[in-house]
Amino acid sequence: MAVKDYGHYINGEWVPSESGEWFETKNPTTGQVLARFPKGTRGDVQHAIDAAEAAFPAWKKLPPPKKGELLLRAAQIMRQRKDELGALVSSEMGKVIAEGKGDVQEAIDFLEYIAGEGRRLLGETTPSELPNKFCMTVRQPLGVVGCITPWNFPTAIPIWKIGAALITGNTIVFKPASLTPLCVARLAEVFEEAGLPPGVLNVVTGGGGTVGMAIVENPGIKALSFTGGVPAGREIYTAAARSLKPVELELGGKNPQIVMDDANLELALEGVLFGAFGTAGQRCTATSRLILHEAIYDEFMRMLVERTEALTIGDPLDPNIDVGPVVDEQSGQSIMAYITIGKEEAELVTGGERLTGGMYDKGFFIKPTIFATKHGTRISKEEIFGPVLSVIKVSGYDEAVRVANDIEYGLSSSIYTKDVNLAFRAIDDLETGITYINAPTIGAEVHLPFGGTKNTGNGGREAGTVAIDEFSEIKTVFIDYSNRLQKAQIGD
Repeated sequence: MAVKDYGHYINGEWVPSESGEWFETKNPTTGQVLARFPKGTRGDVQHAIDAAEAAFPAWKKLPPPKKGELLLRAAQIMRQRKDELGALVSSEMGKVIAEGKGDVQEAIDFLEYIAGEGRRLLGETTPSELPNKFCMTVRQPLGVVGCITPWNFPTAIPIWKIGAALITGNTIVFKPASLTPLCVARLAEVFEEAGLPPGVLNVVTGGGGTVGMAIVENPGIKALSFTGGVPAGREIYTAAARSLKPVELELGGKNPQIVMDDANLELALEGVLFGAFGTAGQRCTATSRLILHEAIYDEFMRMLVERTEALTIGDPLDPNIDVGPVVDEQSGQSIMAYITIGKEEAELVTGGERLTGGMYDKGFFIKPTIFATKHGTRISKEEIFGPVLSVIKVSGYDEAVRVANDIEYGLSSSIYTKDVNLAFRAIDDLETGITYINAPTIGAEVHLPFGGTKNTGNGGREAGTVAIDEFSEIKTVFIDYSNRLQKAQIGD
């Protein structure tokens, strides 16, 4: 079967790169080449910005309810093709098929949700301190915005950014992760079919150092939205600061699940298995730390090891498989390096191996791995982004919260308890942007804000009621109908 060559998607057309160079996107399970994409240049980024700037005036003027109708059409197309798109997510990224379809469903849900903002985009009205004067605020788009996304949610995360940017009237230059460009190419095709005008959404593929930084540094880009690792986020934030360009960052996590002595242990077990080993641990919200009350530590560890060792590992397109491969060799080697560190500083309870033989030789499959460790080890504090869980014993609630908070990240947290008082204390005490009570650290819903504290980001949130904040600015309007000069704060 011939491998398809894609171009950059600029001004509604697939166009070649100035570089004439290509890279391949591969199936992490089989090693099969899925497609080829161009290695972009700064010139390619400029062409995309030119197209976005030309499309911006008309897109800005299109009434927001009409923009919402277009987003709904895109959602409907995706719903009709959910199985196909979900299989593509699993084939290009490696998450199991149920999660691949879930990735697509999250994108559909968000488009349907954010389309409704076309009939809101709310401002405020407030009384004036002066007579015969009206005060209000309105939202306006920023212009051409840059979006850079990771590979682990190759449909949902791009749609979070694209949907919010479009409904607020912006045009977009988009750089997908080089491991999963085919999923974003499909999204571009969906939006074109839904009727998105040429130039409103432009996709340029290639490396972060070239294409990504060209987007960051170009003065034609008025704002940036980035999801990825802390080092890249820090570099982007610093570079954009030189031109006072607003940047929204969604970065790493080292998320704790606390299990108290009164918890429903079976429920907590289901939560940590899904949170730690779903998507092979390759989520920013993955449960990478399990903090257990000493009274239930031994029993819960026994249950956890038994269930972990029963997980099936293999082809993510097989609906009977629990855990697929990690995304590529480089990621796998990084995870195995942390496992080596863990073996030196903690107790390996189960896993800790790369699977080999047969189909396992074609991809990078790692056994779900559990370490018993003390708080403060590298594996208990550094983001690993793989199927590796650190388990920490604590004496009670206060120690559990201290351990949970003593970390550079603050994305998601979880506590399992039947004590309503402890649950409400945890909501207040845990230093994260998201807290779950009796649920795992994963499972965000699109109508609620998503984001974190500390090194997880720079204070903003995506999705939910605040999704439009990232891609719009507030204009304050004063309407004086007194027919005379009135001076606020200045007396007669």
